[in-house]
Amino acid sequence: MASAHKHHEHSGEGLIEEARSVLLAAGEQWTEMRADVFGALAQRERPASAYDLAESVSALRGKRVAPNSVYRILDLFVRTNLARRVESANAYLANSHPGCQHDCIFLICDVCGQAVHIDDDTLTGALVAAARQAGFADVRPVVELRGTCAACS
Repeated sequence: MASAHKHHEHSGEGLIEEARSVLLAAGEQWTEMRADVFGALAQRERPASAYDLAESVSALRGKRVAPNSVYRILDLFVRTNLARRVESANAYLANSHPGCQHDCIFLICDVCGQAVHIDDDTLTGALVAAARQAGFADVRPVVELRGTCAACS
């Protein structure tokens, strides 16, 4: 049986406060723009692109926000574990447990676009071990499975 990773899931204001704490602990600043981008990301149920988020933050702020600025913030969020990047969609999801480091496995619905993450440290650990055995260092598993979610099947 696979080893599931246990952690506390955050949502709403609790998620935003946890993200703020994690970013500050990483030595970064929690600016208004970063708060707005994270808030827009946290409200999404499906992966969002930097363009989607730039549009949301632009509407919130009443002035245009460049997607490039949002990309830089998203890169920071991924580096500090506040967000996860769904590689195949070039889109992002807020990490509901930002204080917990582990590799995620994404299940992506081809019909509705929903992305659900599951944790299986045994599987991702085996992938890292195999990569290291092949001579790779600093390995970060990116596992995405595509199919149809229960609601769409």
